[in-house]
Amino acid sequence: MNYRHAFHAGNFADLVKHAGLLQLLKVLTATGAPLRVIDTHAGRGLYDLRGPEARKSGEAEAGIMRLMADPAAPAGFAPLIAAVRSLNGTGPVARYPGSPLLISGALRPTDSYAAYELRADEAAALREVLKGRKNVLARSGDGYEAAQSGAPPSGRVLMVIDPPFERADEYGRIIATAAAVRRRNRAAMLFVWLPLKDLATFDAFLGEFEDAIHGPALVFETRLRPLTDPMKMNGCALVLVGAPEEVADPIEQICRWTAVTLGEAGEARIYGA
Repeated sequence: MNYRHAFHAGNFADLVKHAGLLQLLKVLTATGAPLRVIDTHAGRGLYDLRGPEARKSGEAEAGIMRLMADPAAPAGFAPLIAAVRSLNGTGPVARYPGSPLLISGALRPTDSYAAYELRADEAAALREVLKGRKNVLARSGDGYEAAQSGAPPSGRVLMVIDPPFERADEYGRIIATAAAVRRRNRAAMLFVWLPLKDLATFDAFLGEFEDAIHGPALVFETRLRPLTDPMKMNGCALVLVGAPEEVADPIEQICRWTAVTLGEAGEARIYGA
């Protein structure tokens, strides 16, 4: 899948990913020791929804615009809605925050964030977006390698893995990275986003993933339509490891609203431990 995110910013998958991530950060920063967040595929950090890419795809219109116009959207979306409103003021939604802006804005002064982006042009834009923010590091490089070699061996760590799925080995690299991070720090938490195309591919990934981390994962599926056409992105999934149980209900709200409101006979599935 060729995934230039400027075409897809603010789409249904971003709603699930970003609202879910903010719910997790809300719980993790409510109390406790300093948190270090490592983001393996950060992107450029900020997206212009008036640009030619976003206008051509129309995905923001079918995603974030629908959410912002729904007064009955569930409470699980509240932090994301607040972040988008803060970014755009009282005017129309013209800009959408990527995970770097959302993560850095949600952390406490004692927390820290390292964002990695492989594409040089995207990394340059990312550095501009994050410039001047304390305890925030923007780096150009392979996020998988950085995570495996740089994950702290102790302390509270959250690894965010959200690749573009442009390469055939993407699933394998996620598994290898997750396993390496958990070997270095058994308490490290994982937040993984994946597309849902066909059930066989996803089930195979989950089996290998849980074997690699030697434990269960909490899985949230958002299916916009039945998984019958592997050539389409039929939904998306979040796979969480080590997450506090308080996040389950709000993330389920997020997935269910997205599937039912934006999908075609859509459904949400939540399972794991």
